[in-house]
Amino acid sequence: MNGGRDAGEPQAEGHGGRLPPVLGSGWLWLPLAIAVIGVDQLSKAWIVSHMAYGGIRTLLPVLDITLRYNRGAAWSMLDSASGWQRWLFSGLAVVVGAGLVYWLRRINGRTQVLLSVSLSLILAGALGNLIDRLHSGQVVDFILAHWNDAQFPAFNVADSAITVGAALMLLDAFTEGRRRSN
Repeated sequence: MNGGRDAGEPQAEGHGGRLPPVLGSGWLWLPLAIAVIGVDQLSKAWIVSHMAYGGIRTLLPVLDITLRYNRGAAWSMLDSASGWQRWLFSGLAVVVGAGLVYWLRRINGRTQVLLSVSLSLILAGALGNLIDRLHSGQVVDFILAHWNDAQFPAFNVADSAITVGAALMLLDAFTEGRRRSN
């Protein structure tokens, strides 16, 4: 017998033997999202204040730091549109962000760690770029990977968080699927 408690529900003293629902949810991982947003915004502010637009500093033979702006979406899609894309992508970021916060609230942050981390990283990336769009109408990109003369689109910490978060989400889906089949 578990005294009427769910076996999978996190326990804590002082709350009737249970954690408040928010503390057992994926919201446990919101500090990660806040930290990533902070690193994203601080890195962008540093680049903007220390580099000229288009300037390049080589870090590695395949990696440069540069200052670029993107008014569009991934890979600068719609960068040259007339300005409506700012509000479209901002609105999408708000809707996606709200959905991610809701999803995080509904999962167990203690047992679904990989999913919680992935959602928190995607949330951080979406909000980091949203802050840029609302502040200046464009996203600051500064990491430039290349191979010989081939350059990949410049990106930033927020973009990296979205990419890593999506990869972790796929890994979580794969491991969860294998766990269920066993």
